[in-house]
Amino acid sequence: MQKTLSVKNLTILLSCVVLLASCKGKGLFGKKKMEKSSVTGWNYNDKNMGGYQVAKSKDQGTGPGLVFVQGGTFSMGQTDEDVMYEWNNIQRRVSVPSFYIDRTEVANVHYREYIYWLNKVFDPTDPANTPILNAALPDTLVWRSELSYNEPLVEFYFRHPGFNDYPVVGVSWKQAHDFCAWRSDRVNEGILLQKGYVNKQSLQGQQGDNNFTTKSYLLDLYQAPPGKTATSKKNNPLKTPQGQPRTKVQMEDGILLPEYRLPTEAEWEYAAYGLVNQNPRPSLKEGKRGEELQSNKQVYPWSQNVNGLRDTRHGSWQGQFLANFKRGSGDVAGTAGGLNDRAFYTAPVQSFFPNGFGIYNMAGNVSEWVADVYRPLTGLDEDDVNPYRGNKYQKLYKNANGEAEIDSTGRVKMQDVTDEESKNRRNYQRGNVINFMDGDTLSQATYGYGVTTLISDKSRVYKGGSWNDRAYWMSPGTRRYLEEDQALSTLGFRCAMDRMGSPEGNKRKTGQYYKTRRQR
Repeated sequence: MQKTLSVKNLTILLSCVVLLASCKGKGLFGKKKMEKSSVTGWNYNDKNMGGYQVAKSKDQGTGPGLVFVQGGTFSMGQTDEDVMYEWNNIQRRVSVPSFYIDRTEVANVHYREYIYWLNKVFDPTDPANTPILNAALPDTLVWRSELSYNEPLVEFYFRHPGFNDYPVVGVSWKQAHDFCAWRSDRVNEGILLQKGYVNKQSLQGQQGDNNFTTKSYLLDLYQAPPGKTATSKKNNPLKTPQGQPRTKVQMEDGILLPEYRLPTEAEWEYAAYGLVNQNPRPSLKEGKRGEELQSNKQVYPWSQNVNGLRDTRHGSWQGQFLANFKRGSGDVAGTAGGLNDRAFYTAPVQSFFPNGFGIYNMAGNVSEWVADVYRPLTGLDEDDVNPYRGNKYQKLYKNANGEAEIDSTGRVKMQDVTDEESKNRRNYQRGNVINFMDGDTLSQATYGYGVTTLISDKSRVYKGGSWNDRAYWMSPGTRRYLEEDQALSTLGFRCAMDRMGSPEGNKRKTGQYYKTRRQR
């Protein structure tokens, strides 16, 4: 009899456990336990208490092609070994917040994907679209030289499948900037399609100015038919204040990614050095700490010591080329049977050894555009946290009816912030601050472009050495400049993205946390 009761009690106990498990996260009587505001005490996501919708805190997803770069401090500019001692990259210690950057340079196959999309959306047979399509094409004539036979590269380098994975060149700063904007929209549109918030039929109807951009979607200037997830009462976690399925994704939902963009000069240089402790557990020994790597500043992106050498325990890498560059006059590849870098011109974007962050070809192969406007003394003037020169503030354009509009390419119209709007602010007084402290009326400096200098407001910085550069230019601290509408056979680019959330990466906390204890 007692045995029977024990079995019965055990059955009841197991039933209670199952019931409790099924009610996890719920209050009494199976009702879902609401998260409350610690400010007002009102429930979030409760249609009976105002309906304020708050997405659960989540980590930022890593966009296609990107690697995470944990920020930190470093000495930006020339190294102690800079024999040229250039005056335009004076060393200064700065801090760079965490961000993402492309693992490789943008390759020909990637840029051809961009050209394909443009021709698909903007009908090439319509003369009105000719300026849009021509503006995106790389300048293949950059390969020409009066005293070289480079016509095969003019004809085939960009389009031949043999060069699919080689870095795209002949791309101006403006074209690289536009590519980043296009990539942002395609990635976010792909996320919405994969998660079922947008119907795949929307891909068929995009023509001319009626095409998906992230900003036009968020502003309801592009109407995308909702997908299965968006229209499902059961599977759609997005709700309206009334508790109904919400078909439109908002930035607050944490689904869309920030935009792709060109990296700033500071970001690029910081990422190139790869000053990261690769040991997953911090060591107290000098030489393995981040501070030691920073103080003994390395010269090249692939090294982890000041001599620029990186080899195995048995020295098997000694003497091997770790980048694609020009060893000396007339020697860009070595001799037959022993080609030193195995590349006469560019090399595939995943060639050679990646640096400490896992990024390829931050030295050699091709130099790379960065976002900054060039000024020789920017390093003395710019902020020491997230330094950047090139701000030209803009705001949303609104017509006479107070409505936002799109242009002929489908992008949301923006307009420049005026000095009149800015004059009463404390943190900035002008809308265009490209010249701030160096070339404006405050600094009493001028740049006579084409007369006394080649520097203008269109001069953009590019970094890193190329296949046709000597070893000096491969140090990340070196910098050069070119007009934003020009291109070179030695110049390409890669994209970057802002980091939202913890600077230490996903599943990490921001700031220092200590256990609460009673104070004496």
